[in-house]
Amino acid sequence: MEIISESIDFQLNRETAIAIGKFDGVHVGHRRLLEEILEKKKDGLEACVFTFDVSPAVLFGFGDGKVLTTREEKRRIFKELGIDVLVEFPMNFQTAAIPAEDFARRYLSGALCGRFIAAGDDLSFGQYGKGDAKLLQRLSTELEFDVKTISKVEIDGIPASSTYVRSLVEAGRMEETSVFLGEPYCIDGTVVHGRHLGHELGFPTINVLPQEDKLLPPFGVYASKVRIEGKLYAGITNIGKKPTVSGNSAVTGVETNLFDYDGELYGREVQVYLHHFQRPEQKFESVDALKQQIARDVEECRQFVENTV
Repeated sequence: MEIISESIDFQLNRETAIAIGKFDGVHVGHRRLLEEILEKKKDGLEACVFTFDVSPAVLFGFGDGKVLTTREEKRRIFKELGIDVLVEFPMNFQTAAIPAEDFARRYLSGALCGRFIAAGDDLSFGQYGKGDAKLLQRLSTELEFDVKTISKVEIDGIPASSTYVRSLVEAGRMEETSVFLGEPYCIDGTVVHGRHLGHELGFPTINVLPQEDKLLPPFGVYASKVRIEGKLYAGITNIGKKPTVSGNSAVTGVETNLFDYDGELYGREVQVYLHHFQRPEQKFESVDALKQQIARDVEECRQFVENTV
């Protein structure tokens, strides 16, 4: 997959089918857009995702900067889905001021040689957010591209949106999150050395430090699966604060005890999928009480993930 990043001066010499949007979470609505452009590969067009870095909402102060899907996670997902070109368009006050028509002419039609554009009916781009699917339809004849507008995908009458998925994650409603994302909520990261407390307790863990902008669910214990080199392994994951080596400050750690994996993983890239919120963080009166609770958690989470596809 070709990635065009940190540049507004680029030119493809291949005709493309483009899906444009923020794609935070890459939920089922986003995947519907992606299906449209992937289908156009049969017609000889390259599948191109045009997204923004950072999001317009964050640029103008309407967001907290936390994302459902980090840049690296998006790159992995798009590559796995078969996207050919990913544009991470720099979003700043200068690029945000580009008039929508100029934006469509210069980038969607010109730089990306767009011949097909899939757009959500809530699309907004260009100066003052005036660019939308209707504008693309109006320009389609002049700029020689086809436009397909996709209505919001609904599940049980609820429109799929990044805002709604965010609310589910923040509430720890992981099963519902999985439904709207089309897969369990995932945290990508590199396995790092921890404090090895899990080994001392008899439940060794792999430790991942999520990126600072990653939206995390409530601190606590989760039934999980970890993907290692394409294969899934069941486990139990704890998300919470852990002291750093350098001092008293703390960072959020994602620690997973894998049920049926035996091997060295330090420095390896893994994906931690959260299937079910088992319980919130709690303080125990003794180490023995903690061990007993962990043993119960492991048994219950093992039963849950073994019954989960």
